[in-house]
Amino acid sequence: MRFGIFYEHQLPRPWDGGTEQRLYADALDQVELADRMGFDYVWEVEHHFLEEYSHSSAPEVFLAAASQRTSNIRLGHGIVQIPPPVNHPARVAERVATLDLVSGGRVDFGTGEGSAAAELGGFGVPRDRKREMWHDALDAITRMFVEEPFAGWDSPHLKMPPRNVIPKTVQKPHPPLWVACSRRETILLAARNGIGALSFAFVHPEEARQWSQEYYRLLESEECVPAGFAVNPNLACVLPMMCHEDPAVARERGGLGAGFFAYALAHYYGQGEHAPGHGSIWDDFSRDRPHLGARGTDPLAGALGSPAQLVELIRRYEEAGVDQMIFVLQAGPNRHEHICESLELFGKKVLPVFAEEREAKERAKAERLAPAIEAAMARRSPARTLASPYLIDETAETARIRHRGAPHPREVWSGARKRARRGGQNALARLVSGREDTDLERWFGPRQQRVMFALMARSFDESRSAGFQGAIEFALQPAETWTLMVRGSRARAFRGATRSPALRLELRAADFLRIIAGTTNPAGLLMSGKIRIKGDMTLASRVTEMFGAASPY
Repeated sequence: MRFGIFYEHQLPRPWDGGTEQRLYADALDQVELADRMGFDYVWEVEHHFLEEYSHSSAPEVFLAAASQRTSNIRLGHGIVQIPPPVNHPARVAERVATLDLVSGGRVDFGTGEGSAAAELGGFGVPRDRKREMWHDALDAITRMFVEEPFAGWDSPHLKMPPRNVIPKTVQKPHPPLWVACSRRETILLAARNGIGALSFAFVHPEEARQWSQEYYRLLESEECVPAGFAVNPNLACVLPMMCHEDPAVARERGGLGAGFFAYALAHYYGQGEHAPGHGSIWDDFSRDRPHLGARGTDPLAGALGSPAQLVELIRRYEEAGVDQMIFVLQAGPNRHEHICESLELFGKKVLPVFAEEREAKERAKAERLAPAIEAAMARRSPARTLASPYLIDETAETARIRHRGAPHPREVWSGARKRARRGGQNALARLVSGREDTDLERWFGPRQQRVMFALMARSFDESRSAGFQGAIEFALQPAETWTLMVRGSRARAFRGATRSPALRLELRAADFLRIIAGTTNPAGLLMSGKIRIKGDMTLASRVTEMFGAASPY
């Protein structure tokens, strides 16, 4: 088990002229202390335009500053948003390599697509193309690390002539690769690409065990084709944390920050509407806090406790197959002095418990995985070399970028279907946006629900169901329940409940409609308690794969 700390740089309003500067100065002090106490990683997020929730838009600058105040702690991009409209792949490769140089080879390179509407819309990234943008950019970036010169790129998302992308990284062939994960689907994506999984889903140890088993099973299978030129077989889980000898003090010091973290996450990734530069998420949280309910059995509360309690909790994650625990201490109004006390106490009384035999266990794991990793690397297409030196010709290069070739007819048809589907969703989003729950629930009655659930049943994909047979129940409040029944290779939908469903999802009909319209992210509703799940959490995360694009889950 390795340990890291994670930074969003949260800053609840009200602000004054020096609050952001103090926020960054305190964070650098905390990272320096964590390095002294033996923490293995500091992870820094990249977000844009997410006021109060995250003021971390230039993580490479913060990590570079941290590199000069630390000696051993690894510097993790958790994550860089790599769709080209946000960050050009060449600029990403250059920044990561430079950070690796100035830190003496201590960089871990986490990547992601971005998902908040404020970010995707702000940079013009189409939501339905961000996954393919991520995969394309990651392939290009890893080649920039190892090819000399980079042999160029020609895809729908990136057109770049050959260039020698410099500097090169200290770590060879490149720093360890990770991807941000919040669902089972992206955990499996990480395994298939041979990269580390940074899970931001705040999962319980029991669910982490299922994810870990699936991750390593896929990573060791023939489905694993590495995205980079090295495999990074690791699964990390993120939890809010505060440590104190008195558990009640730990909860008091860290509970408010953990609650604000979840609330602000739901604001940007759930149903919250945001007017840049106006309003206060902190004021909204303070107003709504008495109605949010207790989270006593949630992992959000599990890492707020005494050293002995944290040791017990971490043991459960370790036994579940998790390789790294990453803790969020800087959240909401959590105080700098409390964060420092917590880091110091954790370093003295928790870290040493897990230090013994760690390196021996990691060597045993590396030996066990070596044959699978060797086989996976054999499936990866090698670095390219140019047959002859390439001469830079500005006129010809810019002309080629301006005049792109005609797409294949299949691409035209596929694109037309995607545009039609997106157009329908956009029309629904315009209808839903800004409407009150009562208006939506009056409009989204049984007849409209029947159409939606029929489409979901029609989209059932047996190949992705992993043999599931049974019922999935949607309790849409007020007073409507629908069931999707899977039997054999088909699914059917009907109005009403069923006996002993394998999974029951409870939420308001208005929120269900917002998810269908794409104006709300279900992860945010889950975090805020507006979706309640009864049954198998792993099945819940697989519903999207089983029922395709028609399903909001």
